[in-house]
Amino acid sequence: MPVTGSPAITDLFVIGGGINGCGIARDAAGRGLSVTLAEQGDLAQATSSASTKMFHGGLRYLEYFEFRLVREALEERETLLVAMPHISWPMRFVLPISPEMRFEGSTPTSRLLSMVMPWLKGRRPAWLIRLGLFLYDTLGGRQILPGTRRLDLTQDEAGKPLRPGFRLAYEYSDCWVQDSRLVSLNARDAADRGARIMVGTRVVSASREGDLWRVETDGVHGPQIHQARALVNAGGPWVEDVIRNVARVPSTEGVRLVRGSHIVTRRLYDHDRCYFFQGGDGRIIFAIPYEQDFTLIGTTDQDHHGAPGEARCSEAERDYLCAFASQYFARPVTPDDVVWTYSGVRPLYNDGAKSATAATRDYVLSLHADGAPLLNVFGGKITTYRRLAESALAKLSPYFPKAKGPWTARVPLPGGDFPHDGVGALQNRLIAEYPFLDARDSLRLVRTYGTDVFDVLGGATSLAELGQSFGAGLTAAEVNWLVEKEFARSAEDILWRRTKLGLHMTPEQIAALEGFMAERGATSTGRMASPAAE
Repeated sequence: MPVTGSPAITDLFVIGGGINGCGIARDAAGRGLSVTLAEQGDLAQATSSASTKMFHGGLRYLEYFEFRLVREALEERETLLVAMPHISWPMRFVLPISPEMRFEGSTPTSRLLSMVMPWLKGRRPAWLIRLGLFLYDTLGGRQILPGTRRLDLTQDEAGKPLRPGFRLAYEYSDCWVQDSRLVSLNARDAADRGARIMVGTRVVSASREGDLWRVETDGVHGPQIHQARALVNAGGPWVEDVIRNVARVPSTEGVRLVRGSHIVTRRLYDHDRCYFFQGGDGRIIFAIPYEQDFTLIGTTDQDHHGAPGEARCSEAERDYLCAFASQYFARPVTPDDVVWTYSGVRPLYNDGAKSATAATRDYVLSLHADGAPLLNVFGGKITTYRRLAESALAKLSPYFPKAKGPWTARVPLPGGDFPHDGVGALQNRLIAEYPFLDARDSLRLVRTYGTDVFDVLGGATSLAELGQSFGAGLTAAEVNWLVEKEFARSAEDILWRRTKLGLHMTPEQIAALEGFMAERGATSTGRMASPAAE
């Protein structure tokens, strides 16, 4: 097929539709730059939909003395919470204290304590945990989230699901976030500000031609040629492949692929708090209430040597997480309790660390300026994506002197234009305007769409007016919104990334949705790359 496409020049061409790529596209578009983004699959299809779903400072990173990273992440928690109160909310984490807690042997803190307090023999003492939580409460200028408190597990409800030996715990704050929705909303906001977002579009090659990049793509509209003043490689786990095989630029930099796997079980306890569990091997895991009916447990940290897209939770990882959680819960967690698993690959900057756990979670931005600029993005945390985007634009700003300055702090994402503590009021308003919704469905819709929920439902006066019902509260009206506004192209996009309704639906219901999407022709509609945008 011959290559087609407009010769128009875009300021920024972004490779990769994960959180870093979409965050950079949004920031750049809001500064007045023209932006094109290409994603080979779906938005958030890889790492950005496989996190532990948290905005957090990274409590354990204090043991690696990564104070700048922790401070920046802690500062961002509340900045992001204000900007997206529909998809992010505060959660309290219970950290039980046990004499069996150990350091991961390679941490700077463990090495220091082994020198000055050898009698600890690798144990992580309670006083050190309290010191870490004090730093956690103070480093980020916390204003909204409550601070740490001490719990008596023999009296507090949080002790009921745990084994009888646990008596003391600390409770601290972090935030939940719907990670893949965060990505699609950043992409949608970028598009609303003029960016062109192309999903299902692979970048075949990129080469410098004078002061421009010539980028060839192949997607649902066939091969196309693009020209850009700057190229951003936000390929995530594929960032090194883009450097070597797409842009073909000489570089010694690379990524360390670290697989993090999670299991989802039927709900293991009744209250709404989370647990932070520490193991005898120095690792930590979380147990978090998930999607109303489930508990999320993770994560593992293992070097990944296969293709990034082939990351799967192995039986060994599943069994490890079950056994780890069973050290704390009174009722053992077994593989029979697991209803779903997922796994993602973190593209960490290869800093030569001895273990996957010790590899830095900080981001690295590498600018190649031999001709038209190329910015390669390594690593990063979902919590710091907005700051990463600001840093990326700071590096590129000399090439775009007319661009506006930073603007994204606390600016709402679509649907997030209501107070950070206003979900209850918004849900009450929704039920008043749509009395046919029950409490469960109304909360899900508010937590998914925020104030946009009224546009999703339109003037419907009954469930029947929302169109075909697929189960778990999903209707044709919602599906149409996700296709037309949020770049969804398949049932998988809707059930496992824009929502997690796949956990609640039967195979027959999923098949009905797949048939609806095929009949609708979703793969050739929506905002992803319409002819009018070419």
